[in-house]
Amino acid sequence: MSQSSPFFNRWLSRIGPDQVVSVLTDLIDAGAVFAVDATGKILFWSKGAEKLFGLEADAVLGMACTEALGCAEDRDPCGLAEHGMIKAQMVQLHGPDGATLTCYRTARAFFDAKGQFVGALEFLQPQAASAPIADLQNDSESFHGILSRDPAMKEAIKIIRNVAETEATVLIRGESGTGKELVAHALHIESPRRDRPFLAINCAALTPSLLESELFGHVKGAFTGAVRSHAGLFQRAHGGTLFLDEIAELPLELQAKLLRVLQEQSFIPVGGDAPITVDVRIIAATHRSLREEVKAGRFREDLMYRLRVVPIFLPPLRERRLDVNLLLWHNIHQHNRLGPRRIDSIAPEAMRRLLDYHWPGNVRELKNVVEYAFAVGRGNELSMEDLPPEFREAVPPSATPQAPPMKRARHADEAELIREALQVAGGHLETAARHAGMSRATFWRKRKKYNC
Repeated sequence: MSQSSPFFNRWLSRIGPDQVVSVLTDLIDAGAVFAVDATGKILFWSKGAEKLFGLEADAVLGMACTEALGCAEDRDPCGLAEHGMIKAQMVQLHGPDGATLTCYRTARAFFDAKGQFVGALEFLQPQAASAPIADLQNDSESFHGILSRDPAMKEAIKIIRNVAETEATVLIRGESGTGKELVAHALHIESPRRDRPFLAINCAALTPSLLESELFGHVKGAFTGAVRSHAGLFQRAHGGTLFLDEIAELPLELQAKLLRVLQEQSFIPVGGDAPITVDVRIIAATHRSLREEVKAGRFREDLMYRLRVVPIFLPPLRERRLDVNLLLWHNIHQHNRLGPRRIDSIAPEAMRRLLDYHWPGNVRELKNVVEYAFAVGRGNELSMEDLPPEFREAVPPSATPQAPPMKRARHADEAELIREALQVAGGHLETAARHAGMSRATFWRKRKKYNC
C-alpha cells in the first residue's frame, strides 16, 4: 500500500480531496475513470471517460453504470465486495452510437468501518490503446499472409486448406482489396504444384487483342509487330497455377478459348495452326456475380460452371469487425520495424473513427491509412490528425454508411447466396446467417424455401 506523510494529509484537506481526484484522473488521458456507489450508480465521471464514451458527466451522474456503459446487466460492481479488486478484466462495452469498445477493467472496492461495501473506483483502458504482439496473435490465424480472427474468414481458410490439395478449379468472390490474390497464392503454395510457376493476370487491365496474346501467346508474323514468337501465360505456367483476376471482364470472344483450355487442356496460339497441350490449374477471381453476368449476356454459362467448381467468398472488412484492430496493429508493427517513427498507442477518438469506418477499399485501404499515418504524423501515439481527411470530417451517426453486411443478399439469386454462406460456414447456421447478412430465422426460412 502506498504511504503518505501527515503533511500530505493536511495538504489534501487544504486543497480538497475532490479537486485532487479530479486533477489526477484528468492526467489519465488514455482511459476512463469513474466512481460508483454500492448500488452501481455513477458518482464521478472523468474527462477521459467523457472523451472515450462521448458522454458528458452531467448526463451520467446518478445513472446506473450498466446503463451508461451499455454493458451486460450481470456486470454488478457489488461483486467487488467479495474480491476487493479486479485487475485487467476484459469487458465489451457500447457507446451511445452503438459502437463496441473492448476495454481492460481495473477496479478497487471501498468499505466503511463496519466492513460494508460502499462503492468502487474503476479504470477502463481501451484495448486499442496499446497492442502487444502476443495479444494480436491470440485467437487469430495467419495463413500465407492472410491474417484474421473472424469466424467466417477462418472458415474460408479451412476451405482453402482442403481444396488446395485437389486439382479443382476455384472461383474467389470478394470486393476489391479483400485479398483475392493472396488466397490464390495460398492455394498454389499449399498444392502439389508449389514448386512450379504461379502466374497472375488482371483480365480488366488489357485490351482484348493484347489479353489474347498474353494468355495464349502468338507465333511470329501473326500480326503487325509480331517479329518473334511469344509464349503466353498458359504455356509459361505449365505444371503450375494461373490466376485470372477479374474474370468477369474477360471478353466474350476469349471465353470460348478459355473454356477449351479447361476442357481439353490445349489451345492454339494467335496465328498458329497446331494446338499446344498444357497442364495448368486455373484459379479465377471476381467482385461480380457470374450468374448475374450470365443473365445479362456478358458471360458464358458453360464457362461459369467450369470456373466455379469450388466458390470461395471473402467477406469485406466492414463485416470483419474483429479484424480491424488486429490488422491495424499488424501493419503498425511492420512499420515500427522500418522506422524512424514508432507508434505504441492509438488515441481513443482515432480508434473509434477507425472502427466505425466503412472501409470501402477493405484491407488494401487499411494498409494505406497506416502508411499515411506514419508519413504525416510524429510521436508515439496515432492521433486524429494522423488520419486521412475523410476520417477527420465530423460525420453524424445517422450519416454513417449502414449498408447490410452483404449487398448480394438483395440480388435475384438468393439460392446461390444461401449455398455459398453454408459452404463458407461449414454448415453452421448462425455463422452462415451472419455471413449472408440475415437473421438466423430469415436465413432458416430462405434455406427451406430454396431447399439448400
